[in-house]
Amino acid sequence: MRADPARQVIHAVDVHAAGEPGRVLFASGLGIRGSTMAERLRYCENHLDGLRSLVLHEPRGYPGLCSPLIVPPADPSCDFGMIVMEQGGFRPMSGSNLICAVTVLIETGAVDVSEPLTTLRADTAAGVVTVRAEVSGGRATSVTFDNVPAFVHALDAPLDVPEYGRIPVDIVFGGQFYVQAQATHIGVELRPGNAKAIIRAASALRQAAAESFDVSHPLHPEIDEIGLPMIHGPAVTPGTDGRNAVVLPNGAVDLGDPRTWTGTLDRSPCGTGTSGRIAAKHARSELAVGDRFVHESMLGTTFLAEVKEETTVAGIPGIIPSITGRGWITGIHDLIVEADDPFPCGYTVGDLWGQDADGAVG
Repeated sequence: MRADPARQVIHAVDVHAAGEPGRVLFASGLGIRGSTMAERLRYCENHLDGLRSLVLHEPRGYPGLCSPLIVPPADPSCDFGMIVMEQGGFRPMSGSNLICAVTVLIETGAVDVSEPLTTLRADTAAGVVTVRAEVSGGRATSVTFDNVPAFVHALDAPLDVPEYGRIPVDIVFGGQFYVQAQATHIGVELRPGNAKAIIRAASALRQAAAESFDVSHPLHPEIDEIGLPMIHGPAVTPGTDGRNAVVLPNGAVDLGDPRTWTGTLDRSPCGTGTSGRIAAKHARSELAVGDRFVHESMLGTTFLAEVKEETTVAGIPGIIPSITGRGWITGIHDLIVEADDPFPCGYTVGDLWGQDADGAVG
């Protein structure tokens, strides 16, 4: 390709972790500022939202895509930092995205690799996460991370959701705040062919929870929103302990307008959501320290979760969740933005992106 100094080129490595796609970027040259990961995340929100929409939106992205941004760590004891770009904004932590990032770091040689086990420390806006990757022939064949402490904000709290009635929900933290509810209480069946009904219900569930519960992490007060919903149910596949569906928002939700109850299904079993779920099960005495829980996605892929130890977060009882999964590299790309491209930050259209995406640019 002819060299053009006006052309912007972004190098990316695409991965999927248990089915959930992640487009891994290295943040060299972006000038991200901040002395903590929380400050760096806030900088990204204020200055790099155009990059997020460029990478995730059409014509270079698609609704199911996320992107872990690998940045220098703020904590000098860590090997790398990670800020997560999702369709709904920048996020402090994501398990599937961490697995994608670690897979790329190891398989591209961006970090020192030891076989059969490589240990790394990841700096995130939710805290430091220790990662252990099994490596064979230069490939990461399994990735386990000890997540930030997970805890319960509320158990079986009644929540009124338009069209779905009063539902008992759990409000939990596993790297992000979640509202979690049983599929039977909402009246949806957790199967891939039922995706539209699941997305509709989960989007309304999340918005209702966001409007009804005030949340704030006691150590990271900037994490103060219920960002994601999980609908969960009993095991479907032999050898698993439960199935779940997490829905990632892709636009504003208005409880008064059901046309806006849209989003995208997480293809993986969801690492932070699974962390929150086993925290709730531990709080109910359904899981003890050392117990394992195999969580299944809508695709039938699994994450292995374990209650590694008990802990407290500013006096709140919690656990250290351990999550194991795997990532697979699917492509290496140079994303190009020509100087005269009419869509330098991408666009969204309502056929894929929801009711409010009326040809929106960026």
